[in-house]
Amino acid sequence: MTPIIDFRSPDFLRRHILHTMSFYEGRSRDPSGGFFHFFKDDGSVYDRETRHLVSSARFVFNHAMAARHFGRPEWREATRHGLRFLRDAHRDADTGGYAWQVRWHGSGGNYGERDVLDATNHCHGLAFVLLAHAQALMAGIEDARLGLHETFGLMEQHFWEPAHGLYADEASADWKLAPYRGQNANMHACEAMLAAFEATGEQRFLDRAETLVRSATQRLAALAHGLVWEHYRLDWSIDWDRHGDDRRNTVRPWGFQPGHHAEWAKLLLILDRHRPSDWLLPRARELFAAATQHTWDAKHGGLFHGFAPDFSVCDTDKYCWVQAETLAAAACLAVRTGEGGYWDWYDRIWDHSWAHFVDHEHGAWYRILSHDNRKYSDEKSPAGKTDYHTMGACYEVLLALGG
Repeated sequence: MTPIIDFRSPDFLRRHILHTMSFYEGRSRDPSGGFFHFFKDDGSVYDRETRHLVSSARFVFNHAMAARHFGRPEWREATRHGLRFLRDAHRDADTGGYAWQVRWHGSGGNYGERDVLDATNHCHGLAFVLLAHAQALMAGIEDARLGLHETFGLMEQHFWEPAHGLYADEASADWKLAPYRGQNANMHACEAMLAAFEATGEQRFLDRAETLVRSATQRLAALAHGLVWEHYRLDWSIDWDRHGDDRRNTVRPWGFQPGHHAEWAKLLLILDRHRPSDWLLPRARELFAAATQHTWDAKHGGLFHGFAPDFSVCDTDKYCWVQAETLAAAACLAVRTGEGGYWDWYDRIWDHSWAHFVDHEHGAWYRILSHDNRKYSDEKSPAGKTDYHTMGACYEVLLALGG
């Protein structure tokens, strides 16, 4: 018989984080700069040069969080290593912007050189740069404070739209804004603002997080019957059609995203921890219900990737990050409310993830599965997937449990 696992145990969560970190240990760090981003299931690197801004920042997050919780000096040093790469390889010293994608050329024992592949500035990317600096600062790297404030200033100067209480999404290398607007960048900006507040104690970061929460989960949601649509036009009216003909687009997917509703629920509860307000918990409940009620696969288990405005499932693939964010939100709601139904969701999602997503041999989670839980390829971690979501969920549950 399969042994019963206590997924709520702090010891289990810590062991799982360490098991996930072990997949990346000894193979992800590039001595010439930064980290490798592309891994097969067995941990072999299949692209040594391409570097994506979000992955570069998430590797900083992963090592900073590990350094904070486990105290290993080598993980603090890896955090410094990653911060240096963000500044040297992604950042443009003239404009202050951060290239979305670069090609990195290492040479022997020397520090490498970059070619810029995509110089576009994305608010989504800057949000992760801000988050990386905030976590590094909390890991005891005082040098990260300057980068934290500098990145916040870039976001304010180039992306903030005070009339809407939201950030614009994309700009050229010389900071000309594109017309597209999206909720995803604002969700991760909210996450980064909460971390920046925790790192510095500065109320302006908490103020900005609250503004983003209200703008996205109240005002924008009011345009979509209480749910948060992904895509908007220049005036922040809903763009219902973007990528409607490409419903499995992984960058800007069409449809409502259950994982993002769960993330917003989690962020509302983090905000409530720092600045309690009567409306936050009820709204978090509603967003979590939307994440789970419309996309749980009763036949094969797991949460589907997206659902349409008529609540039909529009993308039957299953992504690791959706499971991770939803189990984290479930635990936060369970602790906050004392209601066992949320723990039931937590255990249900963990049961499925443990059986199908977690690689028990090599470590880490598989990125994406079909509706019947089959892998599409042996590419466990292409750019963008660093197990930031999966380990981040464990840390959030530990915090909720007081561990």
